[in-house]
Amino acid sequence: MTAEGQAPQAPVLNIANVLTMSRLVLVPVFLVALFWNDGHDGVWRWIATGVFVLASVTDRIDGEVARKRGLVTDFGKIADPIADKALTGAALVGLSLLGDLWWWATWVIIVRELGVTLLRFWVIRHGVIAASHGGKIKTLLQAIAIGLYLMPLGTWADVVRWIVLGAALIATVVTGLDYVIRALRLRATGGAKADA
Repeated sequence: MTAEGQAPQAPVLNIANVLTMSRLVLVPVFLVALFWNDGHDGVWRWIATGVFVLASVTDRIDGEVARKRGLVTDFGKIADPIADKALTGAALVGLSLLGDLWWWATWVIIVRELGVTLLRFWVIRHGVIAASHGGKIKTLLQAIAIGLYLMPLGTWADVVRWIVLGAALIATVVTGLDYVIRALRLRATGGAKADA
């Protein structure tokens, strides 16, 4: 405890933040593997999938490590969602550029993610909108859908890809609307407290 009776701030350079930064470093590695040999080389697509999965796993691990070891920092709170969006956005745009994923699906997800980020900044003076259970399901469905589109499985996997992508898109839109409602409520209650 510090002299003021508060718990000491975790150092910025800690294992959780290193994992977060490693996810950012893996984004260009992922893109190189994805676009190698015009993006349709089976071996390189498996490598790109492996890098994407590895980076996605660090997302799960860094949050758990930060909470269990008391390593939550302001830097981590900002860097973690940036790393998530960089990885997801790079994968979606990359797949759409290669013609493997519809652009409209990419835009639905990207617009939602950017919108939620802007909402969080919009209400930051009134409080923090915590990640919801639905948001975590959305993230998982998006990662599975992207993984399925990355893997060179052939056309036999198209139906499975469409079903998982459809579920991810539904979760993306529904949780996005939930964030809008929560942000408006937070602004309203914050404004009411300020006026009181």
